[in-house]
Amino acid sequence: MRHALEYRAVALVRALVSRLPDPLVRAWGSVLGMTFYLLDRPHRRVTLGNLAACFPGRSASERKAIARGTFRHFGQLLLELLRFSSLPASTRAALVEIEGADRVRHAYAKGKGVLFFTGHFGFWELHAIQHGAAFEPIGVLARALDNPRLNTLLEEIRGATGNHCIYRQGAVRRVLKTLAGGHGVAMLIDQHMHSPDAIWVNFFGRPAATTSTLAALALRTGAPVVPVFALPLPDGRFKFVYEPPVEPPPGDGPEAIHEFTQRCTDVLEMYVRRHPDLWLWMHRRWRDAPAPETRGIFPPVQA
Repeated sequence: MRHALEYRAVALVRALVSRLPDPLVRAWGSVLGMTFYLLDRPHRRVTLGNLAACFPGRSASERKAIARGTFRHFGQLLLELLRFSSLPASTRAALVEIEGADRVRHAYAKGKGVLFFTGHFGFWELHAIQHGAAFEPIGVLARALDNPRLNTLLEEIRGATGNHCIYRQGAVRRVLKTLAGGHGVAMLIDQHMHSPDAIWVNFFGRPAATTSTLAALALRTGAPVVPVFALPLPDGRFKFVYEPPVEPPPGDGPEAIHEFTQRCTDVLEMYVRRHPDLWLWMHRRWRDAPAPETRGIFPPVQA
């Protein structure tokens, strides 16, 4: 019963926002986000705690402003995703400005497939959808939702331009097959990892358990690793950025995997520092047992 109600609610919201102008969609998204900020005390506490640890030099009022901006952003992201996927292809294209398209074409031209990565940052879901239209469809590494009907809807949204989801079961084999065909695979690298392939890297001066899958696949296949970021523009459109590929370290052993993962994490941290209100601060990114010292390109934060 709960799953059916959740699905009907999301389907209704999708039908409504698909008919609304973008300024109104973002306004309602902001209201939704601020409602959760006010009512969701546990996630608000996690957000403010993470910001205090990562930005100790900022005042409490500044950190609260970032926290409110983060909740507003993710409210907007939800409604924008429901709206964006239902728009005609020409309308979606008009809403997007792409930076680094030549980097994408050059990466594909190598013939080894391409690994795209980002974090829970900005409008990453919209970026993946439009990538399928601007270049070619990609495989998206994802975790299935607990609600099967909502998961089917999310698959439909993500597949609006031909993308397909790759879930954990058999994921490595499917990713290798996709790369071998010269195609792209996208993944997120900013979630806390419990699995055996997790390694500890520096993120905001603190050890964070991070997936090693991206680096291991890149070193095994030679596929270029391209960081991607989706930013909002003042006029209501979006800027989808493809950064230069991350340079792989020599070798392919554990030290190379660790160094490659750190380099990718450093690129993500650079963007989060520039636009802190666009990242998922309500996620418990730093937890579990202490890890050996890890070093990134940014100096450790001072308490």
